[in-house]
Amino acid sequence: MSARLSTAIRICDAARAILRKTRSFPDQQLDEIEDWADREHVGVEPMLLALSMELALKAWFVFDHDNPNVLKSHDLTKLFDALLPESQQRLDQEFKRSVMPHHPSLFFVDYGIRDILTQHKNAFIDWRYLHEAKKTMMFDQSTFEATLEMVLHEFRKRYRIEKVAPVFGRPN
Repeated sequence: MSARLSTAIRICDAARAILRKTRSFPDQQLDEIEDWADREHVGVEPMLLALSMELALKAWFVFDHDNPNVLKSHDLTKLFDALLPESQQRLDQEFKRSVMPHHPSLFFVDYGIRDILTQHKNAFIDWRYLHEAKKTMMFDQSTFEATLEMVLHEFRKRYRIEKVAPVFGRPN
């Protein structure tokens, strides 16, 4: 296995682990919680989901460019734009096929993955520094999470892992 592939897989595995972790948080409907002390996950899920997407896009970058030196950025739009055009097109087509029908937008008639990434491009920083919020912050968690799942799923299609038996019998 090439170094680029093993690096990309490790990055993608980290993104998948973060997604799994966020799913382990208890559901909290903000309008149903009476005591602010009980809102322990406010801001944590958007931050972690944005970090997971950042890692997923960086895994794509490493795979695309055969280069483990990814952009030092949290900006999801910049990371997406750094992918090869074929990867951008593949992700956009799959987004429109699998995510958009289940998560229609009130703002766009026809939208793609780039629109979701642009809408949430600084989510990691914005939600990490929630106490410094300068503007109204919105995070469409269900659409973002579905998009993240799709990006991770499509990345997994780029390779396969096969068990290889030793040529000269079993090792001791």
